[in-house]
Amino acid sequence: MSIQWKGVMPAVTTKFTADDKLDFNMFEVNLKAQLEAGVSGIILGGTLGEASTLLEDEKTELIKHTVSLTKNKVPVIMNIAEQSTKAAIFAANKAEKDGAEGLMVLPPMRYKATDHETVVYFSEIAKNTSLPIMIYNNPVDYKIDVTLDMFEELLKFDNIQAVKESTRDITNITRIINRFGSRLKILSGVDTLALESTLMGCDGLVSGLVCAFPAETVAIFNLAKAGRIDEALKIYRWFMPLLELDINSLLVQNIKLCEVATGIGNEYVRAPRLPLLGTERERVLGLIDQAMRTIPILPDYKNL
Repeated sequence: MSIQWKGVMPAVTTKFTADDKLDFNMFEVNLKAQLEAGVSGIILGGTLGEASTLLEDEKTELIKHTVSLTKNKVPVIMNIAEQSTKAAIFAANKAEKDGAEGLMVLPPMRYKATDHETVVYFSEIAKNTSLPIMIYNNPVDYKIDVTLDMFEELLKFDNIQAVKESTRDITNITRIINRFGSRLKILSGVDTLALESTLMGCDGLVSGLVCAFPAETVAIFNLAKAGRIDEALKIYRWFMPLLELDINSLLVQNIKLCEVATGIGNEYVRAPRLPLLGTERERVLGLIDQAMRTIPILPDYKNL
């Protein structure tokens, strides 16, 4: 399956049971909600997916199960976040063997690679997989900025096709379009800049709160792309207090609480993460309760 790199692609949470096993029953509930809402792809094993806590056989199970559930309706994309080039190539090859149809690749983890080292890292992965690649550029959280000059070198590889744009500099979307036209697809990766990024010309969104609110997220994107800005803005303004839960070190716990509220998830996380407690839990639950009491009625956003 070729990937169009457009529309809303949730970086889905990994569902666990109370005894710390993969919860495929609840995962299926959530996945069906995503597909029904009209998402364009499913991204596994990201930060929200608690990838750093997953065992290798769990990643394999997750990919295979997701592929069986999506039934070629949308591409299944696996995140690659490794410390060494060798490990990243191994993970990419394993994901392809397990059935993933694309990769989202972070720069090297822990070690702050130089620009040249980062380019070579991505290049070696691209040379060793046939899968299409979206590079995840998030210098705020991961301390490595993939600059436009670096992308100039990387785009000689046909399978490097998209960027998850999380610099939080909205102008960067215009810079990318001016430099590369449609060669590099842009998916905004910051929930609180979703509408702004769409209006500036991004091709899609890699979202977090979509895990709990798939229809609302897809509606914002589709309405904005159709020029129905006022309708998109009304939903976006309602959504903003929840979207801000994504730009927080406790984003996994936050979003899983949102999934509980909408009936498409549970709040079990894998240690060292623990469920929210005390005043922070009450604060987040208060935001969720307010949102659920004022949730907007959506227009027909699927047939624009």
